[in-house]
Parts: sequence; C-alpha cells; structure tokens
Amino acid sequence: MKINFHKYQGTGNDFVILDNRTGQYKDIRLDQIRRICDRRFGIGADGLMMLNEKNGYDFEMKYYNADGKEGSLCGNGGRCMVKFAYNLGIHKTLYKFIAYDGEHEAEIDTDGIVSLKMNDVGNIRKFHGDFILNTGSPHYIKMVNDVMNVDVYKKGHEIRYSKDFEQEGINVNFVEQMDDPDKIFVALMNVVWKMKP
Repeated sequence: MKINFHKYQGTGNDFVILDNRTGQYKDIRLDQIRRICDRRFGIGADGLMMLNEKNGYDFEMKYYNADGKEGSLCGNGGRCMVKFAYNLGIHKTLYKFIAYDGEHEAEIDTDGIVSLKMNDVGNIRKFHGDFILNTGSPHYIKMVNDVMNVDVYKKGHEIRYSKDFEQEGINVNFVEQMDDPDKIFVALMNVVWKMKP
C-alpha cells in the first residue's frame, strides 16, 4: 500500500498523519501502523492519526498508538491534527471535531498556536504523593522543583513500566510550578501502550 503521509510534532510528541477524507486508508492494518511508527525501520512516531470526514463536524480524528491499536485522545496529537486541517485548507475561526472521547473545540491564534479544549477532568486521584487524572487518556502527574534537571525518559520509564501501570500504560508528566501562579512548565513522556513483539 502506498501511503502519502505528513509528519507533525506537538510539544515533542511526533505523529504520522494521513488525510483519509476519501477513505483510502480505512483498511490499514495494525501491523502496518506498527511498522510505520517504528523508529528504526519505519518513519518513526509516537502514533499515527487519520483525518476523516464526519457529518456535523469539521473532521474526525482517529488516533492509533505506536503499537497499532486505536488509542484514546492525545492532546498534543489533537493540536497537530487541527494544524494539519488548517494546512489542508480547512480554515475556521473555531474548529469542532470528534475524537475517541467525544467532541472537542480548538482555535488557532495569529501566531499559529493551537489551543485545544480538552474534556473536563472529573476525577483527580492522589497516588503516592503524585496525581492521576484522565484528559481523554490517563496521565500521571509528578510535581518537581526543577523540571529541566529531571531525566524525563529514565524517571518516566520507571513510572510507566512499574507494576501499577505496566499492563494498561499511562502518560507521565513532570510539572514545575512557575513564579507566576497561572503558569506551569511540563515535561512529558507519552508512552501509553506497551509495545507488543
């Protein structure tokens, strides 16, 4: 299968994006997605997304994790998808799209920055002094004093593959409160699903 793809990144998460408005990629298989996302032998990405037509919406966002399985919403992926839609000529003041977890709205400001409205977080759970919440996908939030000196990959990997999260996976976020109480600095490791051999 010949694939015309685009590569986008948002806050360090990178994605292969396919324009699937005509349905030409509807039969893509799990093993093909896994090969595409492979960082050694494929294009390399945290996930693959498809922009689909959907009545009543500007588009539908279909997200697949790097292991090929359909995944929950990725906020950085959602922002990339909105920018991709804009680059395809879908120009809106307010974008309305549907994803795995329901409807979303987004805007692009004059600097090209995409703002995405996530679903409200209904439940924040304390866990060993840290926090777990769901924004459409599960997130582990660890507050730190100096996020720039955290080995995000190593520490994130330890949390992600601990006995508590090994099976289902979780996005790991390290958060530093800035001097301005309305600002935070976030470093993340998004590896929700365990790769299958």
